[in-house]
Amino acid sequence: MIMITNILRLPYYVFRPLYERTSFHKSVIEDLQDEQLKEAYSHCRHITKKHAKTFYMATRFLPNEKQRGIFAIYGLCRYLDDLVDEAEDLIHNKKITIDQVDERLEMFKQRLIDVYDGRIVDDPILTAFSDTLKKYKISMELPFLLMDGVKTDLVKSRFRNFEEVYDYSYKVASVVGLMTSEVFGYVDSKALDYAVDLGIAMQLTNILRDVGEDLRRGRIYIPQNELKTFGITESELFSYTLDEKFRSLMEFQIKRAREYYSKADLGISLLSSDSRLPVYLARHNYGRILDKIEENNYNVFDHRAYLNYTEKLSILPRAFLDLNTAS
Repeated sequence: MIMITNILRLPYYVFRPLYERTSFHKSVIEDLQDEQLKEAYSHCRHITKKHAKTFYMATRFLPNEKQRGIFAIYGLCRYLDDLVDEAEDLIHNKKITIDQVDERLEMFKQRLIDVYDGRIVDDPILTAFSDTLKKYKISMELPFLLMDGVKTDLVKSRFRNFEEVYDYSYKVASVVGLMTSEVFGYVDSKALDYAVDLGIAMQLTNILRDVGEDLRRGRIYIPQNELKTFGITESELFSYTLDEKFRSLMEFQIKRAREYYSKADLGISLLSSDSRLPVYLARHNYGRILDKIEENNYNVFDHRAYLNYTEKLSILPRAFLDLNTAS
């Protein structure tokens, strides 16, 4: 415990270069014999490191093979997300139609089918994902559901009620949890139900953290009927009105997200022992974003809630204590 505490005192800019020079870090890729696979997994790891910092930090505590599997899944998810974001900008500038986007998604779906059928695909993300499929049973239905979910952002910018938000969150987040669960491994299939809960909790956290960013893109993910319940109009949202009505709405939203985190906690002990710490870290560090929103007085319009790297690492002692007590 003393050594961990001393490590946590190191600033991130000191700790990270030291860690990334270690054989522990390099071996994740260097363990592979195939040069094409090395390049493919390196590409996916770079994507994860760049776009999912909390998630990436947690994966470092996984065995090498499982780390690579997680990188491949995240690379696939990010590719689809970026494809739709790019398409949204092109549609807005009238350079592409929604039908043409559908064609792109269908083409990618066919390439994904080729991967599942064992055919060689010349793409680093799909190469890594194909190799991951040789080790872990990930249903083809799951990435297809993810494709449906990310496409929602092209055709829907308002959600009538929480049921619609839940359906969207299931497709873009819980599905990712179900895919990664096959890599994490589990001792009881009930773990998958809790993976769904964790995905919902994390996506609700994303929605609350990104209210301002989404408004600037013309999107409102908070259910319309709940805005009405709290007496909040869209014009008040778009004018960044931070009043007691909005704070009460945010308190309600945060409470619900925390309820999903609490349900998800029951699933950590059902995972393979070498995966519990990474999932614990991802769950709790993501959940702490809600604490940051509260500390920021619910200003999610122009103040993005986040944890720095030192804050993310600070939870390690508690994680070891909680997991050892649970076991």
